[in-house]
Amino acid sequence: IQPGVMSAPSFVFEKSQKQRCKLIGDDRQLYSSSNKKRQRYVTKDGKSQVNLGNIEEKKRFLSDIFTTIVDLKYRWFLFVFMMCYIVTWIMFAEIYFIVAWLRDDVNHIRDQTWNPCIENVDSFLSALLFSVESQRTIGYGYRMVTSNCTEGAILLMIQSIIGSMIDALMVGCMFVKISRPKKRAQTLMFSTNCVISYRDDELCLMFRIGDLRDSHMVDAKIRAKLIKSRQTKEGEFIALEQSEFNLGYNTGEDRLFLVEPQIISHTINTSSPFWAMSADSLKREQFEIVVILEGIVEATGMTCQARTSYTDDEILWGYRFEPCMSLEKGAFRVDYSRFDKTFEVTTPLVSAKEMQALKDLERNEQSILSLYWDNLNKMFLSTQANLFS
Repeated sequence: IQPGVMSAPSFVFEKSQKQRCKLIGDDRQLYSSSNKKRQRYVTKDGKSQVNLGNIEEKKRFLSDIFTTIVDLKYRWFLFVFMMCYIVTWIMFAEIYFIVAWLRDDVNHIRDQTWNPCIENVDSFLSALLFSVESQRTIGYGYRMVTSNCTEGAILLMIQSIIGSMIDALMVGCMFVKISRPKKRAQTLMFSTNCVISYRDDELCLMFRIGDLRDSHMVDAKIRAKLIKSRQTKEGEFIALEQSEFNLGYNTGEDRLFLVEPQIISHTINTSSPFWAMSADSLKREQFEIVVILEGIVEATGMTCQARTSYTDDEILWGYRFEPCMSLEKGAFRVDYSRFDKTFEVTTPLVSAKEMQALKDLERNEQSILSLYWDNLNKMFLSTQANLFS
């Protein structure tokens, strides 16, 4: 290779190194330094913090116009709702006025010998009133289409059909928007923090959920996603990779009967992403846990989804939730003032992997010691037998 000339493999390697450094820089922007507030993937109230940009094919939204209208904010939805009616009223008012003007009906308002197409339409305002009366089926009886012209009857039929279509679309959108179960999620509570402690001799990550309403969720299910950036063995950087961890899917514990606050537990075992995580490494990690609760609203039968998230600094190592239920006057009482309260418990600071290794080592030591004493006992019994023989 000549001096100053870079070979293809080294060029590719340097380029990949630059891309890797750039991606790591992007990762540092996604997870800012400790003296700045970290950017969340999902807020505590469940709103996604992902903005979509540079969408070129906007016509895709028009192909699903019903969902597009329903997803609008209320101020824009009401604006579209009003404009659909106002535009059609004005459009047909212009057509009616042009028909009346072309047939010279505007100049023969009180002429008894004249056969008008549209009676008592002498201005654009009167044509607008006639358009509103026709589309809304008010029918005051002063302005009307006569049988003297075919075009008037055809226009009236077209406006009636268009008006019915607008009514069906707008009333349907209004009903769906009002009855959407999004607000139902406001009465579903998640604990402010996650806790990590031992339960049944296993290290577990736990959080608490509750329902404030007496009409409970039907077929409620809970699941969680771990959002974390990582770099593959080949050097590829995966930003905000989503991986699901088990909340009792195999045993059915993810299906909830949510009539009282429940503590959801994730057992940290070999298949858990927190298997090798200790209390010290937890402070250095940068990740986010997104919790998703889904169920059917009992009152409406519509599916509701509530979300929240926990960042690494919202996980308390060595804590446990305080009980919030008591028995009073023959019924169970839930005290939601204790919903987020925790208390400290004795928990080793090592990871579940290290704890399992210590247990295996202790078990092996006990096995070796037991084997040693068994052999020693056999030798002693053998010696005693030889002496007495």
